[in-house]
Amino acid sequence: MVWMLRFVLLLLLILFFYYVSKSFLTPNRKLKSARKQKRFLLLDSDDVRRNFLLTYKGAVFTGEKYNGSTAISITIWPQNNPSGLAKEDFNFIEKKICEKYPNAEIHWKSPIRNS
Repeated sequence: MVWMLRFVLLLLLILFFYYVSKSFLTPNRKLKSARKQKRFLLLDSDDVRRNFLLTYKGAVFTGEKYNGSTAISITIWPQNNPSGLAKEDFNFIEKKICEKYPNAEIHWKSPIRNS
């Protein structure tokens, strides 16, 4: 009986450390940290069919990728109000996305389209 109790406690301890380490390595935690520090971070999987998240100077953007016949089309829109960003900031974001997807066509949804 004592061995069974020790085994269950050991199993619970292993599960606890697994969930704690998993929570520290989640991409959303990295995104929140980068947003608070107002730095650039692009969270993207290698799967072209999945959306990506990026943050720059405290603003969070979502990008949707479409795999076309010749190039990838990317549409980007803000999740929160991107106040304080200038045209150069959006050019920087486009440059960083083009580094990952060199032949991509980038489109901004409004209200950024008119900036």
